[in-house]
Amino acid sequence: MKVQNFKNHSRIVLGWHGLTFLSIVALLIGAIINLTHSAKENLYSASLICLIAIICILFFIYIRVFALKAQDRAIRAEESLRHFVMTGKPLNSKLSISQIIALRFAPDEEYISLVARTIQEDLSNKEIKKAIKNWRADYHRA
Repeated sequence: MKVQNFKNHSRIVLGWHGLTFLSIVALLIGAIINLTHSAKENLYSASLICLIAIICILFFIYIRVFALKAQDRAIRAEESLRHFVMTGKPLNSKLSISQIIALRFAPDEEYISLVARTIQEDLSNKEIKKAIKNWRADYHRA
């Protein structure tokens, strides 16, 4: 498995982000063309095909959003526990979920100081990830 770092930690699944997305877009375009060129007696079925294409787009978006929301909750819980174990204190409520998600890539040796720096300087998730010296990989993302 490839060593994970800031430059390659984003996950793109070609079958999902590429093939599935392009197929749904092609379905929508074809459905709209079919609807605009359909005869009056086929208008109902052409409209239903358009509706199916729109539903597919909504499924495509929400399936990913729901999985990421569930993953974000798990990461927040893991990082809260990690912080508590290391400091005996709860994670600061000033941290946003995107900051907490970025902090998960910090190894234990850098974690506490990076949390403090993030709170003090209000670092963005990108700034946090760039500040990490020894990347702690996460190969189990949704």
